[in-house]
Amino acid sequence: MKRDELTLIMTSTALRLLDALPAYDAGADVLKLVASLRNEGHSPDLVAAVLTQKKLRAKARIKFGDFAERMLFTEAGLEQATRLKVAALHAGRYRAAGLMRVADLGCGIGADALAFAALDLQVTAVERDEVTAAVAAYNLAPFEAVTVKVGDAETADLTDVDAVYLDPARRTEGHSDTRRLTNPDDYSPSLDFAFGLAERMPTGIKLGPGFDRTLIPDTAEAQWVSVDGQVVENGLWFGPLARDGIRRAALVITGSNSHELTGSGDSGDVEVGEIGEFLYEPDGAVIRARLIGDLARSLDARMISDQIAYISSDALTLTPFASAFRIIDQLSPDESKLKKELRARGIGTLEIKKRGVDVDPAILRRRLSLKGPNSATLFLTRISGRHVALLAERIRPVA
Repeated sequence: MKRDELTLIMTSTALRLLDALPAYDAGADVLKLVASLRNEGHSPDLVAAVLTQKKLRAKARIKFGDFAERMLFTEAGLEQATRLKVAALHAGRYRAAGLMRVADLGCGIGADALAFAALDLQVTAVERDEVTAAVAAYNLAPFEAVTVKVGDAETADLTDVDAVYLDPARRTEGHSDTRRLTNPDDYSPSLDFAFGLAERMPTGIKLGPGFDRTLIPDTAEAQWVSVDGQVVENGLWFGPLARDGIRRAALVITGSNSHELTGSGDSGDVEVGEIGEFLYEPDGAVIRARLIGDLARSLDARMISDQIAYISSDALTLTPFASAFRIIDQLSPDESKLKKELRARGIGTLEIKKRGVDVDPAILRRRLSLKGPNSATLFLTRISGRHVALLAERIRPVA
């Protein structure tokens, strides 16, 4: 969003029009809608700005639910914004630790600050980009205990706060068409600054789930969070925000339910053994937290191969920390033989999973020319250094 677009969207006319438009429909006739709005006397720039916000609000529902309908967004801000259910957990840490005055440095569009304020914390939200700060101010306007400031996170006055929260920008500057930064040295604010703060005051830092684990300070609790099967962040917590005895955690959120696996450090793997009747695919947060060994022990399971994140057991134990599958058969990984076998079984719908093999599931699925009424899951992986194909059926938990 550019400054002139922000100026347009912040007018009462634009906001009323935005709220009055029907729900966004990707299949709707956009040209017809634009023509209708133009005939009502709205300028082309205003129409474009309002329709962009309507589209962003629809996209934001996955993170903010119904709250999205009263918020404004930039494309880049929405991309990095914390899901509201996760932000609420962040805020809960500060409140539980008695840290009631929080500086949100690099607040973006205000997602975490919104959750802090909802728990009656006093928030100083600092954002360097003026347009993004204005959007944050709009989103946080209902909360009197929030102050939004335009400024640099690394020079912010922290005299009157108890703790700090940082979500360093991990994309190039701008409000749209940004690209992900792969070098932590390029984050803003910098990691050196963030880790320096953590040495002298309670600090929480949100990072991407693929953040280099070797850079995680020994004093931090590192918590990987997955939401509905997608790993969304790695949160580092310092001082009273870190829980006693916990240095690795995997928080798995599915719908309205959440479960957590924790450890004092990376867990050691269990021994490799024969494949049993059941195969488990650990949740991505468990894999990132390197708690597969602890999970396997809780399931009385074994690794199927070194460095492969699949575990197996002879008895079924359902767990929120892994998807469970029943092994139907072990097939040849040879494509022609695989194709013949799947066709003989009438499998027309195939979920393909892979670890430790160089295969593009989408390309392979097309090449298999699947036909038939049945469905299955195919695991392509390695066992004792050789490639294998495991045909399985997914076990769905009883609701």
